[in-house]
Amino acid sequence: MGALLVAGTTSDAGKSVVAAGLCRWLARRGVRVAPFKAQNMSLNSYVTADGAEIGRAQAMQAQAAGVEPTADMNPILLKPGSDRRSQVVLMGRPVAEVDAMEYGGLKDMLRARALESLDRLRSEYDVVICEGAGSPAEINLRAGDIANMGLARAANLPVVVVGDIDRGGVFAAFYGTVGLLDAADQAHISGFIVNKFRGARELLEPGLDMLTTITGRKVYGVLPWLDGLWLDVEDSLALDARRIETRRPYGRKSLRVAVIRLPRISNFTDLDALATEPGVRVAFVTDPGELDDADLVVLPGSRATVSDLAWLRERGIAEALTERKGPILGICGGYQMLGREIHDDVESRTGVTEALGLLPVTTTFATDKTLARPEGQAYGHPVRAYEIHHGRVTVEGGEPFLDGCRAGVVWGTTWHGALENDAFRRAFLADVARLADRDFTPHPGTSFAAAREHRLDALGDLVEHHLDTDALLDLIANGPVKAPNLPPGA
Repeated sequence: MGALLVAGTTSDAGKSVVAAGLCRWLARRGVRVAPFKAQNMSLNSYVTADGAEIGRAQAMQAQAAGVEPTADMNPILLKPGSDRRSQVVLMGRPVAEVDAMEYGGLKDMLRARALESLDRLRSEYDVVICEGAGSPAEINLRAGDIANMGLARAANLPVVVVGDIDRGGVFAAFYGTVGLLDAADQAHISGFIVNKFRGARELLEPGLDMLTTITGRKVYGVLPWLDGLWLDVEDSLALDARRIETRRPYGRKSLRVAVIRLPRISNFTDLDALATEPGVRVAFVTDPGELDDADLVVLPGSRATVSDLAWLRERGIAEALTERKGPILGICGGYQMLGREIHDDVESRTGVTEALGLLPVTTTFATDKTLARPEGQAYGHPVRAYEIHHGRVTVEGGEPFLDGCRAGVVWGTTWHGALENDAFRRAFLADVARLADRDFTPHPGTSFAAAREHRLDALGDLVEHHLDTDALLDLIANGPVKAPNLPPGA
């Protein structure tokens, strides 16, 4: 049939979830559909079956489409290590560490590789749902654009622009997004989708009609606000607005989990499975005082392990962790911080750094990145997970725990996604509750996989019930619609 690019007026406007909803809706119609994002900047990543690292959002969209994720679905992944430098992951493998200016020298090669990936997907699938990055109206970056209008023009894609009405100013954002583009780019903008609407639709209609009149472009629908759709967000900034609702506990008491929100936090969706459990209250925290009443503290992954360890010390959180008597779980970079020493001549190039000393392990950073899909057992239950790290951890004592170790009330592992294994998660939480002297009982029937499928179905329902799906099918099949140029770009 064709392809479609879902762009947004801003980051976190809802591009990822709209793309996932389109994938689920099309898959339910029997269409072979695949997701695609040419260039993704995110610290939230996933490992495919053949050992390639891609954005976690594209893995989620592939699940929505009912297909196995591949490197072609996100050929370029940028993983920021500081405000100016990022690791470049190409076709699932790291190829460079560059600053913003050095990255420009790679653009022509990267654009060609992204287009090759899109061509392969279009030859294998009926429809490819592409997701943009940031906003197409970032005119300071247009000359080197790979993910938005540069992609749309190179591949002749129709573009729909998603706007978050909950932020306010959505009509101005729609018009301004189109108006700032030149005429050739504007020719690909085919319409709009309003996202996160709360209120009476009747009050919105005059604005929608006026938008269509002054832009000559269709509004394909209005998606209502729906709580509980936190599906593998790409940007850690989204955590600032994230509300994690707690379901009523299965037993008498709730379990309180404090997740330390590191400056370069990565793969924070490891904790989504905990939040799925009835009675587990998950909060992202940045103050040492917020650890006091937590039954479990989680030190998550990091793209800048040594730098984030220094931040823990500056904030007083390191001291609070070392003095803590209750359970602590470290995952990947967090696990490395809980050890004795970190030897890093690769990521931070700081040599030997003393860590927190809560686990008997030493970490040495290697140039080659470990990308794997390990399997094992813990608490007598099978565990499947994935690994993404440069740090090689040497265990020098303690009790075995997955690939890591446990010392008293402190656990550490490099395995991401382990908590998505239901039986293991319940056993781990029961142990945490016992050690924390908390009268909490995990629900015996909670299925994280079922909860995820339910959320993806909810996204498909939103598309089916609130968007003009016939018009979208026509757009996918026939390409960009003809629409007038808007000033000042025209």
